[in-house]
Amino acid sequence: MTALWTAPDPLILASTSATRRGLLERAGLPVETENPRIDERQVEEASRIAAPERLAARLAAEKALAVSRRRPGRLVLGADQVLSCNGQVFHRPYDREAAFRQLRDLAGRTHSLHSAGCLARDGEPVTWFYDAAHLAMRALSEDSLNAYLDIAGEQALSGVGCYQVENLGVHLFEKIDGDHATILGLPLLPLLAALRRLGCLAF
Repeated sequence: MTALWTAPDPLILASTSATRRGLLERAGLPVETENPRIDERQVEEASRIAAPERLAARLAAEKALAVSRRRPGRLVLGADQVLSCNGQVFHRPYDREAAFRQLRDLAGRTHSLHSAGCLARDGEPVTWFYDAAHLAMRALSEDSLNAYLDIAGEQALSGVGCYQVENLGVHLFEKIDGDHATILGLPLLPLLAALRRLGCLAF
């Protein structure tokens, strides 16, 4: 435990994401991780929620609640992200062809990343939080898209937008408006505010 973290036990992250864990650890938070073992697409289909920010919140809550039911008394964080563009929700591509189609649809447009989080304890939500970022992708030719996919390789399939802005994906954009942690899938500043309200942080 650190002097910053005042809760008796580390925060549990309901995810195996190394990116989200790294964001929390660099902010000085003690973290344990646990796979929530939920089917995100099934949750999405069952919820029938159209608004991307509400869908992100629902997915984050399902993750947090699934783990908190298994870990009584512990504070659990769930987080999720939804990409939307012109009213359409996009999903992580399953192969290169799907990634190409998705990038072609996003090229020359501004899309939004809706990142939501939920803190839960004993199978009940404690609080939710949310942030969004807006990213303007360059107008890209098919040759440019293929060149990017050739260079990025499997990295292009690791995220919903077919890019990682902290790596090669930054070359796809002409403007990015939003907090870096939010873009990576964790609304960190709203989370820290929530943890302060719960008395988990020293300042």
